[in-house]
Amino acid sequence: MPTHFDAIIIGAGQAGPSLAGRLTQAGRKVAFIERKLFGGTCVNNGCTPTKAMVASAYVAHKARTAKTYGVNVEGAVSVDMKAVKARKDEILLKSRNSVEGWLRGMENCTVYDGHARFESANTVRVGDELLSADQFFINSGGRAAVPDMPGIDKVPFLTNVNLLELETLPRHLVIVGGSYIGLEFGQIFRRFGSEVTIVEKATRLIHREDEDVSANIKEIFEKEGIKIRLNAECINLAMHGEDIAVGVNCDEDGSASIGSHVLLAVGRVPNTDDLGLDKAGVERDKHGFILVDDQLRTNVPGIWAIGDCNGKGAFTHTSYNDFEIVAANLLDNDPRRVSDRIPVYGLFIDPPLGRIGMTEAAVRESGKRALIGTRPMTKVGRAVEKGESDGFMKVLVDAETRQILGASILGTRGDEAVHCLLDVMYAHAPYTTIQRSVHIHPTVSELIPTVLGDLKPMI
Repeated sequence: MPTHFDAIIIGAGQAGPSLAGRLTQAGRKVAFIERKLFGGTCVNNGCTPTKAMVASAYVAHKARTAKTYGVNVEGAVSVDMKAVKARKDEILLKSRNSVEGWLRGMENCTVYDGHARFESANTVRVGDELLSADQFFINSGGRAAVPDMPGIDKVPFLTNVNLLELETLPRHLVIVGGSYIGLEFGQIFRRFGSEVTIVEKATRLIHREDEDVSANIKEIFEKEGIKIRLNAECINLAMHGEDIAVGVNCDEDGSASIGSHVLLAVGRVPNTDDLGLDKAGVERDKHGFILVDDQLRTNVPGIWAIGDCNGKGAFTHTSYNDFEIVAANLLDNDPRRVSDRIPVYGLFIDPPLGRIGMTEAAVRESGKRALIGTRPMTKVGRAVEKGESDGFMKVLVDAETRQILGASILGTRGDEAVHCLLDVMYAHAPYTTIQRSVHIHPTVSELIPTVLGDLKPMI
């Protein structure tokens, strides 16, 4: 006979532990299953370690440019990768251990270490244990995609996971993929002292963003000495002595990029292929993401999918919001939905990009009559004073409703400043609400009302 629980949660990413906390507080008996590292992607090989390394890279960059601030730094600036890794590990281990300790000490929660596989719609097996429950919450996360490109099985390559374990600096890091993960690591390792080449098959970097954002980031990266190769079709890998050759078929330059290390940063796939979902009858899409409705229920009654595995966000903040949606519906009689949330995310290069709502391209495609306001960071006093004036602000507004449609802030503190606009969007207030507000000087946020006061019809 299986051991029965009120609820079983699979995976200790951002949504699972908090949901366990709410369910147990409500008197539910919960089984929690984790097969590897508590804390999920964010804590172990995502936000926490990468942003710790971004911070180290920022300090290295500032040290090298100290003279521009009137500060003398004696000798060449060098980076101790072992020390960088040790700092990063200390930060992530504190978070990981905190999550694990919380779960193991949680009343009414039994933690199982192992790989959960469904045997039916109401049972899972973990090792020799068979468990059953009235409700299941799948929070299995995702992993780096490894495409079947020519030569992939002939060369050593890195993903975002094992790259974080390096204790020596790559001489030349070639990154396949010019989107969010590739860009963050590219700038990090360039500032650490590596030669860096980014190979992207699309016509521009982060092609989901507007063209002006892509162009500005390319300019920023090239100014730091990062080589960008676009339109890179037919990407293939091969050994070149002790190095690795990344071959491409580019119109401008078809030569291979030869590096000491290669990072694959070409997207992520959900961890749903080895959970026995077919035995439970849970449906997935062609990419492997679990299909869910607006309240994160799967097609099987009593089974929910939360976090990266459902394809509804793939961010820490959306995963946590998934927990909030499920808990609100189950425990609070509060009918929250995925469609209530506004798209928002950041690209944590330096300067960062804060993005909310619709892009300019999406607004144009929608046919809405819109207003647009822009301002270069060279006209933002705080950015100039900090010596960090790359980038720009852009805000899009519906000309008829006066509602903010979206914004991009690429610039120092852009990832923070963008929340001023986001909160107004959630309040369903007109843009004049923030345009007429008085912000602190000197800050980046104080220029948002200025941008909104200079809106022009989008042509």
